[in-house]
Order: sequence, then structure tokens, then C-alpha cells
Amino acid sequence: MTTLRLRPEDPADEGPVARVLAAAFARPDVATPPEVALVDELRHSAAWIPELAMVAEHGGEVVGYALLTRVRVCTDDHAYPALALGPVAVAPHRQRIGHGTAVVQAALDAATELGERLVTVLGDPAFYRRFGFGRADRMGLTSPWSGLGEPWQALVLPPSTSDEAPPAPGEVLFPPPWSKV
Repeated sequence: MTTLRLRPEDPADEGPVARVLAAAFARPDVATPPEVALVDELRHSAAWIPELAMVAEHGGEVVGYALLTRVRVCTDDHAYPALALGPVAVAPHRQRIGHGTAVVQAALDAATELGERLVTVLGDPAFYRRFGFGRADRMGLTSPWSGLGEPWQALVLPPSTSDEAPPAPGEVLFPPPWSKV
């Protein structure tokens, strides 16, 4: 029985990751979905955190991907680091069997281990709710996607110490590659 292996992306995975993204986000109106370029540009930006680019591998084939990159939350008097989840993709022939859930959970677990506190995502509430995501606007978080309502979500990760305060509300600022999606 072949098991699913979850691990951080390595340089040899760039092509397979691009193929998974292209297949998962394929649309008839574009030759290459913008998510492919987004990941490539994020890899070459200050937002990239290598330990938080997770692949799901089955039988030696990359079949899933979840990416967490650096964003900033600006409050009235300071800014603090947070993460954006996305894109998340699973090869079409491996969808609906738990690979997406597994690779997202692996990325969130890795972020928790690194001491990260806040993750934002724009996506299907029914899918992301299983990880504990909730409406970001109810946490006082705004972004260019705030107007979309329920799909704009956030998750507070467990604190590394019991005296850590919850993340403050503010405006989530994304790195420049996100403006092209």
C-alpha cells in the first residue's frame, strides 16, 4: 500500500508543483492559471518561508501542495507578522480522498512549530472550517478581499506560551505578487 508522504518542498519539486497547480486551477480562458506564476514569484520574494511550502507525495509523484507565505498585519500603532495560506492544490486524479486536508494540516502544523500565530485564507468556508478558520472580519481583520465576506477567513494558531495575547485586529498587507491574482 502506498502512503501519502508530506514534506517541505525542495528545489526539484518546482516543476511538479507547477503541474499540480496548472491542473488544479485549469480554466478554458487562460493557458496557464495565475496561481502558477504566483507561487514562482513568491518563491523569489521576502514572503517565502521554505519550511512552509508543503507537498503531498504519493507513489513518488507530487499530488498536492499547500503554501504559507509572510504577510503583515498593520494596526493603529504597529505591524506584526502573519501568514497567508494559498494556493492550495491537489492533482485532479487525487482529489476528494483527503490529500488536500492532509497537506493543509501539515502546513499549519509546521507553522505552529515555528511559533506563528495567525493565518489568513481566501477560500471555501466549508473546507477551511475543518481546520478552525472563521470569518476574518469578525476578528477585525481587513484586506482587499474583505468585501467577499465569508470566504475571507483567519485562524489563530496555538500560542507558544500561555501568556501570549491573541493577535490584534488590523489590515492584512499582502506582498506584491498577490496583486496579480
